[in-house]
Amino acid sequence: MRQGAIWINNEQAGILKETDEGYFFSYDESYLNKDNAIAIALSLPLQENAFQSEYQFPFFDGLIPEGWLLDIAHKNWKLNPRDRMGLLLTTCRNCIGNISVQEI
Repeated sequence: MRQGAIWINNEQAGILKETDEGYFFSYDESYLNKDNAIAIALSLPLQENAFQSEYQFPFFDGLIPEGWLLDIAHKNWKLNPRDRMGLLLTTCRNCIGNISVQEI
């Protein structure tokens, strides 16, 4: 099982997990209790229950580099372009915007 902490605006918002059963994303309880909590994406609204998907959630998949940047990740880190979770955990530590992913 691989996991990544999902940060938004420098606050840990939740955890993304990859298991044999698929992908799971859940918001941290402390983040949900904040007055200024915002959802990671419209497709992942604030809720206590975990989201589950057979495939990588489209929002997180959209953070992964494409084109020549993906080629650089593949060559420099020897990452398989089909390993979406590995790419997310390796290349999205410092994304453009307010989201970042840190491997746990």
